[in-house]
Amino acid sequence: MIQKILKISFLSLFLLFISCGDDAVPKPKSHLSLEYPRSKYSKLDSDCLFTFEKNDLTSIKNKSCSFEINYPKMKATIYITHKSVNNDIDKLLRDAQTLTYNHVVKADDIIEQPFINDNKKVYGMFYEVGGNAATNAQFYATDSTKNFIVGSVYFYAKPNFDSIYPAAQYLKEDMKRIMETLEWK
Repeated sequence: MIQKILKISFLSLFLLFISCGDDAVPKPKSHLSLEYPRSKYSKLDSDCLFTFEKNDLTSIKNKSCSFEINYPKMKATIYITHKSVNNDIDKLLRDAQTLTYNHVVKADDIIEQPFINDNKKVYGMFYEVGGNAATNAQFYATDSTKNFIVGSVYFYAKPNFDSIYPAAQYLKEDMKRIMETLEWK
């Protein structure tokens, strides 16, 4: 009987020593590795006072020359809003900048990239918003006399910059393409 108790005690102590090791470490949250097809662009056909090239993988809703460019696979939309300039360019510029800087609460940083195309008379600013803000990129463009356009991208998901980063980069390139190909009619 004593021998049985000793064997069980020895076995228990042995198991206790070999099972004690480093503390358990929880696994970090994983994120998907997302890849998207190469972009192909075509000119937007509309009756609006402007045109630009859009990604062929998108679907577009046009409401009075304000567009929703939908990316269903990414659960994201680029919103393009057109406004007429009526001697109020300063107000329109201020409103566009305020729209961007409202995200400063959640943003890690905001990078401004001026855009000037004298040949097409397109002038504007492209904003990259870093961190877990509701939008990762915004822009405005104008001819400074008649037309003013604001664009922003939104995801239909809680912002987690690390997990949406590949999609955000893809959409930033599309937004830059919109600015670069923007023409007034």
